[in-house]
Amino acid sequence: MRPLNIYVYVLLLASLSCSFGYNYLMVLHTASKSHYYVGVSLAKGLLAAGHEVTLISPFSEQKPIERLRHVPTPEIIRVMGSHIAKLMENSKLPMVRRLPMIHGMGLQVTETFLKEPSVQALLQQNKSYDAVICEVFVNEAHFGLAEHFNAPLIALSSFGASAWTTALVGTPAPPSYVPHNFLQFGDQMTSYERALNFAFTVYEYIYHQFSYLPQQEQLYRKYFPGNKQDFYDMRKNTALVLLNQHVSLSFPRPYAPNMIEVGGMHINRKRQPLPADIEEFINGAEHGVIYFSMGSNLKSADLPPQKRQAFINTFRRLKQRVLWKFEDPNFADKPPNVYISDWFPQDDILSHDKVIAFITHGGLLSSMESIYHGKPVIGIPIFGDQFLNMARAEKSGYGITVRLAQLTTESFTDAIERITNQKSYIEAAKAMSSRFRDQLETPLERAVFWVEHVTRQKGARYLRSAAQNLNIAEYYNLDIIVMFFGGLAFIVFALLFILVTVVRLLLSRLSSKHKPITNKVKIK
Repeated sequence: MRPLNIYVYVLLLASLSCSFGYNYLMVLHTASKSHYYVGVSLAKGLLAAGHEVTLISPFSEQKPIERLRHVPTPEIIRVMGSHIAKLMENSKLPMVRRLPMIHGMGLQVTETFLKEPSVQALLQQNKSYDAVICEVFVNEAHFGLAEHFNAPLIALSSFGASAWTTALVGTPAPPSYVPHNFLQFGDQMTSYERALNFAFTVYEYIYHQFSYLPQQEQLYRKYFPGNKQDFYDMRKNTALVLLNQHVSLSFPRPYAPNMIEVGGMHINRKRQPLPADIEEFINGAEHGVIYFSMGSNLKSADLPPQKRQAFINTFRRLKQRVLWKFEDPNFADKPPNVYISDWFPQDDILSHDKVIAFITHGGLLSSMESIYHGKPVIGIPIFGDQFLNMARAEKSGYGITVRLAQLTTESFTDAIERITNQKSYIEAAKAMSSRFRDQLETPLERAVFWVEHVTRQKGARYLRSAAQNLNIAEYYNLDIIVMFFGGLAFIVFALLFILVTVVRLLLSRLSSKHKPITNKVKIK
């Protein structure tokens, strides 16, 4: 081969490799680090596959990443911060009152995001994207970005399927065995639990249709005046939904073909070295280490004083050492066997052999990490799906729930003694870990494949369920049921009418046949 031909061949290969990558717009709108970790894991997976990503988020990576462009939305941190500060207080309210609060926060965050100068500047730019990947968390108006940039919409849920996501692709969610995410039921409910689950599901549907979604529609029309799609049709044009969930962690349920479980994308499969002081503290624990974190939104420093004292009293009694995510460095009453920090590399800590248990709020990411690394958990759920996650942990045998309202030194100590001394908990955690790890490919590889597939197939319309074309009456065959029972009632009524008419006619004839004959005498 001549040198010139080789040069042309190399250039051709280079041009082909450059043209392979897609350009994605990713929206991670919440000021919740746990939500961000899920989304940014997918972003990094797409970057590793050779694509470009524009990421809109209030958070950013500490070190710049090649081909990752960050669009900052800092105002959301302030707006969501005021709601997060009330989580402890609002957790005491019944769910029927908390649901409107969650959606009220969502509406406020939705508009704050769209008003951000950086987002407005992006909307004015003449850019094109191959797909828009948008987190789904009470922010439906944001889906308008897909049509604005003439790209397929890919939805990303930071937890399992919910009413926010099932409606996008027509996934069935029968309340007879699919518990609501905010309730602590399993898939095998009692009659009473099914009644509550059904009632709450109906309540949420009515609230969505007549209050919440119309308000999101107003924001959609306000900030995307050039979009031609109707708000409700736009939602149903979702090409793909990625769920941060896996059947081994929950229960079997039906999904539309374009709703894919990718739970565990964020988990670090290669343990990184721990900071020297933390490693030394763990290795020096003769009886093992218990890790305690209430997640990224809840702060241990903000716990009620009485509950905080119960934690301190309990930890002081333990023979184990404790790593406690505690945000206030001024901790005068800290027990000597406790190490505090406002941040821990949680994944790497849970993978350590000497860490024997995890005290958690029961968030989905923490639950996945504990299962992946085979660690039993004590859960103190506060809000959202945390109650459901801990109910599953208890049912599966690898967790114990301690309600914050009932938490005392005695009850908390008892839970720790059970979780660390009874082998059944660690055995159940190891069995769950084995199931969760036993997958054909990693969740991140699966997520990247489906994103690329939908992009290559220009939205992959062939995956979309016909359920998206039906209204609620047609979907549940209510019109057919009414027609059937209406027709049946008409037939029954007609038969009864004919029967009554025939009986009356027969009785009339029988009556005339047996009537005595009287001779009338004519008087002259």
